[in-house]
Amino acid sequence: MDYRSLGRSGFKVAPLALGTFNFGGPTDEKMSIKIMLRALEAGINLFDIANSYNEGRSEEFAGKAIAQWGRRDDVVLATKVHYPVGEGPNDSGNSRYHIIRECERSLVRMKIDHIDLLQLHRPDFNIPADETFRALDDLVTAGKVRYVGTSSFPAWKVMEAVALTDQRGWVRPIVEQPPYNLLDRRVENELVPLCLAYGLSLIPYAPLAQGVLAGRYTSKADLPEDSRAVTRGGVYSDRITDRGIAVGVEVARLAAEAGVSAGQLAMAWVRDQPAVAAPLFGPRTMDQLDQMLPVLDLTFPRELIPAFDALVPPGSAVTNFHNGARWLKQVLHVPLPSDNS
Repeated sequence: MDYRSLGRSGFKVAPLALGTFNFGGPTDEKMSIKIMLRALEAGINLFDIANSYNEGRSEEFAGKAIAQWGRRDDVVLATKVHYPVGEGPNDSGNSRYHIIRECERSLVRMKIDHIDLLQLHRPDFNIPADETFRALDDLVTAGKVRYVGTSSFPAWKVMEAVALTDQRGWVRPIVEQPPYNLLDRRVENELVPLCLAYGLSLIPYAPLAQGVLAGRYTSKADLPEDSRAVTRGGVYSDRITDRGIAVGVEVARLAAEAGVSAGQLAMAWVRDQPAVAAPLFGPRTMDQLDQMLPVLDLTFPRELIPAFDALVPPGSAVTNFHNGARWLKQVLHVPLPSDNS
């Protein structure tokens, strides 16, 4: 297994991480635990969770799976904090109050004494960075958290965190978790160079472009009934575009010629990009997990790099996967004005 360090830390993870977004809805407790145990047996040791996933059930199920596994030190439990967990004014965001309270609650839900990696799920532009990162440093000092990171931060906010923590002598973020796939490569412009220069790793989400690069979609007008685009709508539906589907069809053709599935090829491409430690894969079923496990040892065909770059050039995008972060102002496809002459 090609275990990789998270940033400049000595923390090692497998080159594929397990996402738990589906655990607790739609995947039930029994199957969620089975999937997690199967992933552990295969060598996957990073579980990506969040306190807001399915009202805390994802964390609860992860804790139960680790208890059954019986080898706590072999698992990297990474959870996140930021999103609303109630209706009160202090039930969301990156304030000291919210971060410390939710860390305590996550420890209780998972029945563990420390979190291996605590990430800020989104930036909070209303809270001074020194309040947020002092709170994270205090949690590490208290032994409740081992490492910290960010998710869906713009590059300048990551740099702010690095500079601030270095200046104050606080614990430094070791990872950033952005959306990154062949359809949206914009992190390559600033975030990837920043991570390479300052010793952070990427743990990308949506590496299969929400299934588009796995051949799951054939038309924007004919979406699978069990897809996130249908069951959750909103930003998930907006990510399914005709241009993205067209790229997905070509990836499937290249994958067939290479003798692998489209999803495996697309995942291996993300896995081997600079600064990437482990892309996230969030299965709903055991079969979906089993289909992706070969990526742990799959060699991406180097001769296909020019073909992938021709489909979506480096640093560009054909679909907006940053639409869940809200801070990115760029519009990919501006409609032409009507010709009223």
